[in-house]
Amino acid sequence: MTRTVEATGVQEARARLEREGFRVFNVTPPRTSGVAALTRFGRAGAHPRVKANDFLLFNQQLAALVRAGIPILQAISMLRKRAASARLRTVLGEVEEQIRGGAALSQAFASQGGVFPRIYTASILAGERSGALDEVLGRYVSYMRRNVALRRKIRGALAYPLFLLFASACMVTFLTVYVVPRMSELFAGFGNELPTVTQIVVGLSRWLTVNILWIGPLVIGGSIVLFLWSRTPNGKLYISKMLLKIPLAGGLVVQLSVAQATRSLATLLAGGITLVESWEIASESITNFELRRRSSSILPMIREGRSFTESLETADWMPPLAIDMIGIGERSGSLREMLDEVAVFYDAESEVRLEQLTTTLEPAILVVMGGVVVTILLAIYLPIIQSISSGAGVTGAHR
Repeated sequence: MTRTVEATGVQEARARLEREGFRVFNVTPPRTSGVAALTRFGRAGAHPRVKANDFLLFNQQLAALVRAGIPILQAISMLRKRAASARLRTVLGEVEEQIRGGAALSQAFASQGGVFPRIYTASILAGERSGALDEVLGRYVSYMRRNVALRRKIRGALAYPLFLLFASACMVTFLTVYVVPRMSELFAGFGNELPTVTQIVVGLSRWLTVNILWIGPLVIGGSIVLFLWSRTPNGKLYISKMLLKIPLAGGLVVQLSVAQATRSLATLLAGGITLVESWEIASESITNFELRRRSSSILPMIREGRSFTESLETADWMPPLAIDMIGIGERSGSLREMLDEVAVFYDAESEVRLEQLTTTLEPAILVVMGGVVVTILLAIYLPIIQSISSGAGVTGAHR
């Protein structure tokens, strides 16, 4: 028998049903959709995802406890009490209740409505079936470490260009909105015709000053609408297509996707999961929706009995070198090992591409913003220089 109840969480729903006399086998939270999905930044489930660093630490500790022979229920209880994240403590409390009710660890994790990645729950399930849960957890910890390290490198590489762009925008806004209007009052007393560049800058400054009251809310409102649209399927697909067309950035997105997909696939295959199931789960790790859309033809072809390499070629986005390496691994019976090699290779390639991107962005931002600032300064100083020159000429004529 299945019954639907409204509750703030899995634990409350279970307790309410048990008070009514029901014997509860499983509680599955509903998927979030519509406006609620947008407010959760597109993430489904009863809880937002746990932070990557907290999740990594939890899995490191869980792997150590399982390796030491501590029962799963006791290990989860210990980690729940020690977890620094309140969000993780709440989720682990519900997992603990499910395990007490007879659910397996993988089932308890999967029932949390998207809190835990599908690759994680599938790996746990494979470890339970094979009796090598500690090994599976160890492989997943290594997988997470590489992902977290790569994320940190990306954030670190893009932090300075973004800061530079923000600082430059603030400087230009200050000069345009505050300095230029005050200097234009001084220019009015010169009596001479202002240079063309000064007229353009002063006109733009006046327009911004007069219309700032509706431009500000319009920009904020437009940003909010754009953000919400970017969380919709059509918005994600359009942005993903645009990213692939940007020089350097498009290549970087492809390389990161190759590394992520092959690493996920290798992790799942190492847990004893079939290629069909592994690719079905690993394809979800492709964050670019255009590349994921192109990859939709791979799974049906594998199910039809075609080779994995041939199926990848039909997707038409993976680099030829990656396909060649995977083909060698598939023909030699060492697909998992070769997938690991592909992931390591494209990790290194993406780091090089990321460095190229940042070294191109920084001078480009400096040149563009420097040109804007120089233009504004010329607009300010040219009338002053012109006035001084005309004044000196008049004085010389009187003499």
